[in-house]
Amino acid sequence: MNKSLFTLALFLFGIFSVTAQKEFQGLAIYESKTSTSDMSKRMEGNKDLTPEMRKMIEQRMKGMFEKTFILNFDRSASIYKEEEKLEAPGTGGNMRMMSSMMGGGGTYYKNVKEKVYSVDKEFMGKEFLIKDALPTLEWKMESETRKIGGYTCYKATAVKPVDASDFRNMRAKDEAKVEDSKDEKKTEKPQSTNFMDGFEIPKEVIITAWYTPEIPVNQGPEGYWGLPGLILEVNDGKTIILCSKVVMNAKEKVEIKAPNKGKEVTQKEYDEIVTAKMKEMQEMRRSGNGGMRFGR
Repeated sequence: MNKSLFTLALFLFGIFSVTAQKEFQGLAIYESKTSTSDMSKRMEGNKDLTPEMRKMIEQRMKGMFEKTFILNFDRSASIYKEEEKLEAPGTGGNMRMMSSMMGGGGTYYKNVKEKVYSVDKEFMGKEFLIKDALPTLEWKMESETRKIGGYTCYKATAVKPVDASDFRNMRAKDEAKVEDSKDEKKTEKPQSTNFMDGFEIPKEVIITAWYTPEIPVNQGPEGYWGLPGLILEVNDGKTIILCSKVVMNAKEKVEIKAPNKGKEVTQKEYDEIVTAKMKEMQEMRRSGNGGMRFGR
């Protein structure tokens, strides 16, 4: 009799465990802010921009560089999506493109069990579905701790390759290099006045992350994962993504599934498409032709 009861208990516990695992779900809200100091300095030195124009550009940059995201996660997968906001009239297409280039737009799905991710992006009026293997960072575990929202967090650092299509990582070029480049070109052709010529995207950045073992899931914002606890803050030197709220096992569940619309490409293919089009746009601006076609 005791053996039968023990067997029944194990059976019921197994059912409860499977159910609990399926029901487990969390929600985290993140505030993302990217420094625009480099751009502001270059605007101050641009004599063609009036104070009113600079103010307007700075307001638009604030909207692109300060965003709110929601991460819905379970034990194996998550979706990370920008909080929807009402767009200003006449800015829809351009703002969506810039938002995509600044880390927003679309749904970022990652499955840490299968080590894959997918994200839908709109660029130049064309829908793309990026599907690729989830990048693995070599995290260095640190002993430093701090509190974030009442959770005890531990520090971890890593070196991360930069996606060429992520323009949040734009850094101002070293002034000495810029001056050398100007000197070399003086005898060849007139100096370029293109605003973007003063910036470059590094090949890699140092990531500082703070994670909490108190929420034991292998998840985090964007493509960040791989630590023994939910990542509550990420800093790459330009962009800080900070968790402002965590809700565990809310009554309303969210379906965590991968996006499936758009032309399927790898991350490398998407980066090549974006950088090629940006280069084409710069060349057309230099030649005075503002028009542009997006080929098939």
